[in-house]
Amino acid sequence: MLSPSGLRQRARLIQALRRFFIERGYLEVDTPVRVPAPAPEAYIIPEPSGDWFLQTSPELCMKRLLAGGAERIFQICKCFRQAERGSRHLPEFTMLEWYRAGIGYRELMPECEELFLALARELTGGDRLETSSGPVSLAAPWERLTVAEAFARHAPLSAEAALAAGRFDELLVTQVEPRLGLGRPTFLHDYPAALGALARLRPDDPAVAERFEIYVDGLELANGFSELTDPAEQRRRFAAERQRIEADGRRPGPLPDKFLAALAAMPEAAGIALGVDRLLMLLAGAESIERVVTFTPEEL
Repeated sequence: MLSPSGLRQRARLIQALRRFFIERGYLEVDTPVRVPAPAPEAYIIPEPSGDWFLQTSPELCMKRLLAGGAERIFQICKCFRQAERGSRHLPEFTMLEWYRAGIGYRELMPECEELFLALARELTGGDRLETSSGPVSLAAPWERLTVAEAFARHAPLSAEAALAAGRFDELLVTQVEPRLGLGRPTFLHDYPAALGALARLRPDDPAVAERFEIYVDGLELANGFSELTDPAEQRRRFAAERQRIEADGRRPGPLPDKFLAALAAMPEAAGIALGVDRLLMLLAGAESIERVVTFTPEEL
């Protein structure tokens, strides 16, 4: 159970997040937590709720709001995923997501830099964080490193070879991630196309998706990308993800048909999901996610 000082620190973070986006013209939205069909993604196992599911992310509903005319929206909400428990993972966690029409993933990066800097100044009083590996400066610009460059620098296989050998996730976690975000945060960007199920592909290089993740001191904090707006291509990718789920011995859920129907009306946009609990770990200097949530599952 979180202490009174921990509760106050968590409350300050949530309030600071809201203030940051409201001051920049974003509209806070509130979408359903229980949904009939989450996005099929092979690496995420949704939590059933009767014949429906608890959301793994508010992404599909928020994109439908973009398709309906919203331009800048954000949400702080609970998300749920099975088989997620560890020092950095919980089966129920708090997510911040925001979407902005008219931009791509590269235009989203400076806003992330501004957000982290504003939060650090409000919660810690400075522009630097003290981490287990030493101080991290949040001053812009942060490091921008492609996935191909990161694997060439830190892994024994190229990103392409690792993906072909079925070792991409293993090498990313054991060889690449621990070396990211040291001294300053890292945007790890331009993922292989197969790893961007809902992201737009780069027009000049369709082998990679316009996707990035943010790392600080080896900790992955956020996943953002330019949004795919082609319903036919999105349906094809969902079908491929469903095949991967079946190959893993699991039964895929239904397709999110209402989301696919709305996608044709969605404008060019970029969006990002940020783990609030992990962010608080970083700002509070906590080694475990258990130190920053009100209750862990084991305490209930």
